[in-house]
Amino acid sequence: MKRRTALKHLTAATLFALAGVSLNSYAADTIKVGILHSLSGTMAISETSLKDVALMTIAEINANGGVLGKQLEPVVVDPASNWPLFAEKARQLLSQDKVAAVFGCWTSVSRKSVLPVFKELNGLLFYPVQYEGEEMEHNVFYTGAAPNQQAIPAVEYLMSEDGGGAKRFVLLGTDYVYPRTTNKILRAFLHSKGVKDSDIQEIYTPFGHADYQTIVAGIKQFAAGGKTAVISTINGDSNVPFYKELGNANLKATDIPVVAFSVGEEELRGVDTAPLVGHLASWNYFESIKNPVNAEFIKKWKAYAKAKGLANADTVVTNDPMEATYIGIHMWKQAVEKVGTTDVEKVIAAMGGQTFKAPDGYTVKMDEKNHHLHKPVYIGEINADGQFDIVYKSAGLIRAQPWSPYIAGNKDKQGL
Repeated sequence: MKRRTALKHLTAATLFALAGVSLNSYAADTIKVGILHSLSGTMAISETSLKDVALMTIAEINANGGVLGKQLEPVVVDPASNWPLFAEKARQLLSQDKVAAVFGCWTSVSRKSVLPVFKELNGLLFYPVQYEGEEMEHNVFYTGAAPNQQAIPAVEYLMSEDGGGAKRFVLLGTDYVYPRTTNKILRAFLHSKGVKDSDIQEIYTPFGHADYQTIVAGIKQFAAGGKTAVISTINGDSNVPFYKELGNANLKATDIPVVAFSVGEEELRGVDTAPLVGHLASWNYFESIKNPVNAEFIKKWKAYAKAKGLANADTVVTNDPMEATYIGIHMWKQAVEKVGTTDVEKVIAAMGGQTFKAPDGYTVKMDEKNHHLHKPVYIGEINADGQFDIVYKSAGLIRAQPWSPYIAGNKDKQGL
């Protein structure tokens, strides 16, 4: 078998030589794909690893023959946590670099910034992070969670006996569209469960905020009124001082549990997690999930980090948006190969119904209509090693509801 393969390669090389075409020029015939993530600024703490796992995935695909017989060529840009710059970089990728698809963005404000560009130029964006919903764009595939795949199950858990039976809620977030819209949905959900506005407190801080002493003191005071939980939609490097202040204030999970929607293994690498044991995060994947696919995913990532000399290569971790990035790139490949072209409209049509055996332990599926993945839901407790012990797992895959039924006027959109 090896001899046949070698002869096949030799014949191909000979044919190229006879045709006057070098193998180097053949290698230059690539398919470009864009990677649009902040590698500097407040969001670099979260987004840098997504750039790296995208490059790992592309390398893996190339090693297995590429896409349509061509190698993928990544074009990496850094919008530097600057929301208008995201739009400029997206336009560069689509107009100048002529990429077939873009994998990127973290914050919803960055996604909202690039949407007009993708619609104008008919580009294709794969968005790998949980978000607030209330959106379904023709040019976007959402491989992160909608609110019913993360936020709602987390609050239901906190209200349950297993989750501590919370009666009062602090909605603490970074001041932009994702936290504010998510908290609008959560407030409506809490109202539906009989929770009064007097038992809900909303607090917002700017990107890059670092002083949480007064806020944490206020949370402790609010909690004196009854069993309280904190729902955190803090994004970026502000999570580090927030969690440090929780430790400084000796705010234990047994007293006031905090559940985070944008904190995973990567964000906890820079924090002493010993005082945070028992606090929670809600995601669709954790590194601690035990199954052969995840074990292989983790092994590949750690090997890639060492081979490429990534920062802190010996301590790299996987997390939910990394898995969502990995899934999105592979699903795009599958759709392209199904239709035999990178034509955006044909690929969009082929994406619906795509499946992929994911590290989360399930064969996830792209919905046939709404551009969102069917995903499992997990809730994990922080342990002393900065990993998560899973305390809740959904019975199976949950179909995304991009339009929350708790927002007026959305119920008629759920058939999408």
